[in-house]
Amino acid sequence: MNESTESSTRAQAASGAARGLPWLVADIGGTNARFGVLETAGGSIQHVQTLPVAAHPGPAEAAAAYLEGLRQRLGAAAPKVRRAAVAVATAVGSDEVAMTNSPWRFSRASLQSQLAVDRLLMLNDFEALALSLPKLSAAQTRPIAPIGPLVPIVPAIKGKGVMAVIGPGTGLGVGAVVPTAHAWVALPGEGGHATLAPLDDFESELLRHVRTQHPHVSAERLLSGIGLPTLHAAVTAVMGHPGPSLAAEQIVEQGTTGQDALCSLTIDTFCALLGGFAGNVALTLGARGGIYVGGGIVPRFGERFFNSRFRERFEAKGRAKTYLASIPTTLITDTLAALTGAAFALEQLDR
Repeated sequence: MNESTESSTRAQAASGAARGLPWLVADIGGTNARFGVLETAGGSIQHVQTLPVAAHPGPAEAAAAYLEGLRQRLGAAAPKVRRAAVAVATAVGSDEVAMTNSPWRFSRASLQSQLAVDRLLMLNDFEALALSLPKLSAAQTRPIAPIGPLVPIVPAIKGKGVMAVIGPGTGLGVGAVVPTAHAWVALPGEGGHATLAPLDDFESELLRHVRTQHPHVSAERLLSGIGLPTLHAAVTAVMGHPGPSLAAEQIVEQGTTGQDALCSLTIDTFCALLGGFAGNVALTLGARGGIYVGGGIVPRFGERFFNSRFRERFEAKGRAKTYLASIPTTLITDTLAALTGAAFALEQLDR
């Protein structure tokens, strides 16, 4: 090793020590908990592993299982984490954290103690996913084509304007990120629980049917993994062919392969409603830097999603159509992007 390389290595080590590296990052949803480690400043997330939420009593036990697995596999080379950023699929406020779509309840202070880290940053999962948006590469995304060419109302502002993300997974998450002079600021929220709006008589009938069981029909009630069976039941009832209840996995498989016409209609309706919801988010936040679609549901639709009415419905906002026609829409294909956002949140704390 020459003197210059040795000096650079020492500088990186000093920088890492100052920032408390290595860092543990986690993205915890209602079904899965994903873990990874950032070992060097500006590096990529390493040692990524997904653990089922149901297999562990809480996040501390899941993290302990993950870190023990690293120790068994790597021995003395296993990273000794000093800070952690944990993104969770629920609102984050007080010390007590209660997951929305899983039975996990825990104390932030207790979790930090159990992880034995100097610093624990707790954030909403879509706050983390939103913070990944400025760092996403073309390899992690796929554009959702507009109906026509993007309308050049303003110069291209990707990387400069407000960007938002929606994500149907177990539930439906919404987040955004706003550029400031010094950092990117994430806007966490619970937009998935906003009231879902129909566009036509068919969708009005669907919502009327769902309201017989749920007085408030939120977007998440239909546009999520837990919502797909409810949407399918409403579609079959409105079409006059009520049948047995199907799990989300069955609806996706039978709908995307064309095995069942009502499952296919359910998928098409899901995509259309999601497009309308995405347009609402874009208008509310002024997200001219782009709307991104994350979560684990939409990628399972494959090409059917890209041939759906999503973008048509995204733009179908009357007098605001031209405004929306200028906003790019993009699918996030990297299911681990939120881990990058969690690490970025820790990075920005040191600025």
